[in-house]
Amino acid sequence: MESFGPKELLEDVFEKDLCVECGACVELCPYFRSHKGKTAMLFPCDLAQGRCYAHCPKAEVDLDALAERWWGRAYEGDPLGNHLAVVKARVGEKAPAGIFQAGGTVSSLITFALDQGVIDAAVLTDREDLIPVPRLVSRPQDVAACATSKYTAAPTLSALNRAVREGRTKIAVVGTPCQVTAVAQMRANPLDKPDFKDPVALAVGLFCTWALDTRKLLALLSQRLDLRKVKKMDIPPPPAEILVIETDDGRLEIPLSEIRPLVPHGCTVCPDMAAEWADLSVGILEGDPCWNTLIIRTERGKELVGRASEAGCLLTESMPRENLAHLRFAAANKKRRTLQTALDMGLVNAQGRSCLRINPRALERMLAGEDSNGTF
Repeated sequence: MESFGPKELLEDVFEKDLCVECGACVELCPYFRSHKGKTAMLFPCDLAQGRCYAHCPKAEVDLDALAERWWGRAYEGDPLGNHLAVVKARVGEKAPAGIFQAGGTVSSLITFALDQGVIDAAVLTDREDLIPVPRLVSRPQDVAACATSKYTAAPTLSALNRAVREGRTKIAVVGTPCQVTAVAQMRANPLDKPDFKDPVALAVGLFCTWALDTRKLLALLSQRLDLRKVKKMDIPPPPAEILVIETDDGRLEIPLSEIRPLVPHGCTVCPDMAAEWADLSVGILEGDPCWNTLIIRTERGKELVGRASEAGCLLTESMPRENLAHLRFAAANKKRRTLQTALDMGLVNAQGRSCLRINPRALERMLAGEDSNGTF
C-alpha cells in the first residue's frame, strides 16, 4: 500500500477537520504535539513517507487490507466485525478492589494480564480535572486509577509511541475504535520496515458512538462548575439523553442536545462502534450497567478471558439474545449513518488519496443496514 507523509496528513486530515485527537502521530518525532485537546504540527517536515500518515485512522484506511491482515478474508461489513463470542462480563470476586465504571471488565483484565506477565505495560487514559491524559502503567495496582470513563477525545496513543521508543515489547493498549484502528495499522508494518517487531501484546477496544472535543467541553462546563471538583462523568443508556457530571458538590445533568455539538467532525465519519480491530471489545451492557458487554475477537483475547475467569478475576455469562440484537442494530446504524456522511463528503473510495476504502459489496451492505432480527 502506498503511503504518504506529514504534508499529506495536514491536507487530508487537519485541513479537513477530521482529526480526532487519538495521539497516533504524537511522540513519533519532534513535529507533532498535543495540548489540552489540540494536536498540531509545530514545524514543517518534508518526509515523503511517515508513520504519522501510515498510522492515522482518518487517512487511507483500507478495510479490506486490514481484514486480510487480521482475519484472512475481505471485509464483509458485519455490524460487530469479526468475533468468536459475545458474552456478559464483570469483575470477579478475586480481582483487586477498586472503583470501576460499569462492570469493571477492562480494569480486571488489564490488572490480571500485568500480574500474570502476559503484558509488561498498559497504555491507558487518565485525566487531570477534565483533561484526558495518556498513561503508561506497569504495576497492577495502578490500573484502577484510570478506570473511569472520559467521553473526551484523548491522545492516548502518544503513550504507546513513547513506550515503543523506549523498547517495550509486550504492551497492552486500551482505546476507542479510532485508536484501535490506528494500532491495527501500526501493527501491520505499513512502511515495510525490515526490523519491525509488533510491540502490542493485547488490544482492548471500548465501544464508542462519539467522543467530545476537550476544549469545547471545558468551555461549556467552566461556566457551570468548578472543574477541579469533577469526580466522574457518565452518559446513561437511552432514553436518559443526558450527560451526568458528579462533583464534590453534587450532580449536574446536561441534555445531550447541548453536548452533541461538541463532537469532533472526524467522529461523524467513523463507521466503527465496537472497536473491530481489537482482541477484545468492551461496552456497558444495555439495561444493566453493573455488567459489561464483552466481544471476544481473537484466540489471544479468548485465552486471556479464560485464564482470568478460571482465576476468579472475571465473571462471564451468556449474552441475552435481545441484548445482542440491540447491539447489532446500534452498530449497524452507526455504520449506515456515518458512511452516508462520509460518502456525501467524498471521503470513501476517492480517486487519489481517500479517508476510507471499502469494497463495493461491503459498502452496499452497510448502507442498507440490518433488519430487526440482527441479520442482513
